Amino acid sequence: MNLFSRTSQWFVCLAVLLLMNTNCKKSDGGSEPQSLTLSFTVNGSYNGTLSYNGLNNNPTIRFTFSSPIDQATIPAGITLKQGGSSVNYTQQLENNNTILQIKPAAPLSGFSSYNLTVTEQLRSRNGGRLLNPVTINLSTGIDSSRKFPQISDEELMTKVQQQTFRYFWDFAHPTSFLARERSNGNNNVVTSGGSGFGVMAIVTGVERGFVTRTAAVTRLRTMVGFLKNTAVKVKGAFSHWIDGTTGAIVPFSANDNGADLVETSLLMQGLLTARQYFNGAGAEETALRADINAIWNGIDWDWFRRGGQNTLYWHYSDNLGWAMNLPIRGWNECLITYVLAASAPTNPIPKIVYDNGWAANGAIRNGNNYYGYNLPLGPDRGGPLFLSHYSFLGINPNGLVDAYANYNTQVRNHALINYEYCKQNPRNYYGYSDSVWGLTASDIPNGYTASSPTNDVGVIAPTAALSSFPYTPQQSLAALRFFYYVLGDRLWKEYGFIDAFSLKDQWFAGSHLAIDQGPIIIMIENYRTGLLWNLFTSCPEIKTGMRNLGFTAPYL
Repeated sequence: MNLFSRTSQWFVCLAVLLLMNTNCKKSDGGSEPQSLTLSFTVNGSYNGTLSYNGLNNNPTIRFTFSSPIDQATIPAGITLKQGGSSVNYTQQLENNNTILQIKPAAPLSGFSSYNLTVTEQLRSRNGGRLLNPVTINLSTGIDSSRKFPQISDEELMTKVQQQTFRYFWDFAHPTSFLARERSNGNNNVVTSGGSGFGVMAIVTGVERGFVTRTAAVTRLRTMVGFLKNTAVKVKGAFSHWIDGTTGAIVPFSANDNGADLVETSLLMQGLLTARQYFNGAGAEETALRADINAIWNGIDWDWFRRGGQNTLYWHYSDNLGWAMNLPIRGWNECLITYVLAASAPTNPIPKIVYDNGWAANGAIRNGNNYYGYNLPLGPDRGGPLFLSHYSFLGINPNGLVDAYANYNTQVRNHALINYEYCKQNPRNYYGYSDSVWGLTASDIPNGYTASSPTNDVGVIAPTAALSSFPYTPQQSLAALRFFYYVLGDRLWKEYGFIDAFSLKDQWFAGSHLAIDQGPIIIMIENYRTGLLWNLFTSCPEIKTGMRNLGFTAPYL
């Protein structure tokens, strides 16, 4: 990859005019001094703005003035700073003081920001001064040196899984052991969907030897017992957010203070996976399976048809009813909800609810080509990548077909479209490349958004590329190597990779999110061994439910 070898060539030329105050003073010749204008280039060009990204560590800034400047005013009139600290520079005047060249006295630090300011204290020989200061923002490119020792790719994947596992084991809520929503928020709030991911992470952790089977069963008995006996449920379903100590519903929004069927589905996906894994005859594993089945049997999936409609609804509240009024329609992350509703032990939904509600009688189809890849379902260019992750943590897309799509084609091409978009970088964001890619829902500077090719704010989320490992192994591995070795400890923290980053803004999130960390460890494992796919799809109810919806696959 030659992302950073080209940084010194990122330049365009354009003049910036700054008028100089004449002070209404006569020169020795008796005439008023002429107004002074300047233009500048950075490394030989001007890019149309006052901001420059990806510079080499020794940039040259060249000012051209329409009249000679007073050399004595340069130190006060031109400053180079990093934050509040001054940086020394060298200067060279040419062409009778009408051209000034500025260079750092020593190489600048890699991937750092500097400000070069020209103030009104810079004067022309005839006494003119700047009416308004100008500040040129200079950002150096990434230091491409390796930040950590080289290890094998297999060792690296294991390392990422183990570090990410810590989010769900070490950072779990101390009472319920459910997954906290995020690392930088209210640590008492746990997330039902993220806890489902956490359960699958624990299964992976046992298989990888990160924890013992006995420790995992003990932990899961507490988690599942809390969900069964303490957490508030509505029609057997869980809320999006739960108080990790009391089990009370924590409203997600003003009207979202009850059951969230999609979050419940993501939780149940994890619980059924654990039920299949912990299949021992001992008392503890037997009791764990019984508690999981009690939760599974207690969800009234049919209720969420809202009176027998041929669609499922996302939310229901005991005191607000159907106030959210959000039908669950595809294509999005909610395929798992229809699969589980069709697989329910009691009152499963019939196929017409899937066809009419989820597939909108075929309106779910896309069929267009993007960057040479056909996309069977969903929005323009696929939308954020989590749409192809959440349901497929447990559902194996390989060989999976129904009336609407080949799901291996769907998820693989969705990831490849996302990759190609970032690689081609139509918005010219600094840093995007074949090794820096992946748009999905994540934290962004001062907020949160669902990034995609149609909503691209220049923020990359590691979970996007890394959770796509089963679909795009070569492209995901390139991203993994770059994230770990080149970006290094800017991304790599206590619980694995941080949630998101922007190279154009030199911004790195101070957060980890359960719903982003979980798919990393799970999907890397599915890529390596298919463990979670094999477990979830081994559920006899799931096989029956998926067949009833019209799916075919080698495992059904």
